[in-house]
Amino acid sequence: MFRNMRSDIQAVFDNDPAARSIFEVVLTYSGLHAVWAHRVAHAFYRRRWFTVARIISQVSRFMTGIEIHPGAKIGRRLFIDHGMGVVIGETCEIGDDVVLYQGVTLGGTGKETGKRHPTLGNNVVVGSGSKVIGSFTVGDNSKIGANAVVLKEVPPNSTVVGNPGRIVKRDGVSMQHKLDHDKLPDPLIESLRHMEKQIEDLKTEVERLRQELRQTNGGVHTYESKSV
Repeated sequence: MFRNMRSDIQAVFDNDPAARSIFEVVLTYSGLHAVWAHRVAHAFYRRRWFTVARIISQVSRFMTGIEIHPGAKIGRRLFIDHGMGVVIGETCEIGDDVVLYQGVTLGGTGKETGKRHPTLGNNVVVGSGSKVIGSFTVGDNSKIGANAVVLKEVPPNSTVVGNPGRIVKRDGVSMQHKLDHDKLPDPLIESLRHMEKQIEDLKTEVERLRQELRQTNGGVHTYESKSV
């Protein structure tokens, strides 16, 4: 238990350059408090003391603004940065060295039974405001951009952005542990540019057909006038 607590504290120093001392981290980091409270609640949950586990999780939610269901399985060194509004569902599974930013939801669609929340692999980073919804896996070393909505499987070593989430980087590209939210490509803009080009091509083709039709009609009129 104490070994896990030390590794949780170290995860804060590894991911947050603003962390200055162990004393400050232990007393002021709500994400760390939420993780520790969850470990206690999860222990009760595994022993089927469900009500006690939920009470602990709700008290933690009230104190930290982070809601982690006691049934969720969390790996080592989870770091929740500025965690207000983070929600982690009951059947969610999180690997080691995962980073979650504020406003992240790891939820279900509400229509499934059994495993209905996502599984995050190791070294996954989920950006601010992102929603990962459904019972699928986000592969190891993947990055999810801010405000992305992810509804399907994400392969390892991928970067996902947009709503709905689209993979914009995958194997073969250098991956950094930190996600530069302001430098992500926007697949929606690229799609709109492609559609705009198609529309221009269609306009050109329609105009060409109009010219041919006018010439054809003009020829018919000329022929009729000569016959008369």
